[in-house]
Amino acid sequence: MSAKTKILLVDDEDHIRAFLKALLRQSGDFEVIESRNGEEAVEMLRSERPDAVMMDINMPNLDGVAALQKMREFDTGTVIIMLTAKATDYAVRECMHSGASNFIRKDTPKEQIVEILRTTLADHGHGRSE
Repeated sequence: MSAKTKILLVDDEDHIRAFLKALLRQSGDFEVIESRNGEEAVEMLRSERPDAVMMDINMPNLDGVAALQKMREFDTGTVIIMLTAKATDYAVRECMHSGASNFIRKDTPKEQIVEILRTTLADHGHGRSE
């Protein structure tokens, strides 16, 4: 039996984290840890060493783009997927330019969220793409 892939979920909205946590755990492939903000997420990336981060763009204090930039200063290999309810072209470009591995809109069907995560992990040498 292979080890589960550790995912750090970062979102200031409790219900979004709860939904994504349940969705990922239901697949059976993921261990989920959580953060409510960008500052905490940067520290958790250092201490917990997750395989991937799924992070909201719009958060108070340290937003997702700034947190992504700080993460990439010391970690260039972790898969980081940005989440947002409103995907503007500018936001997508800014995230991808800052080192995001992929981008998921929060209104993406739940089956596709898991598939995008698996595919992105596989594309970056983690896990499988089944």
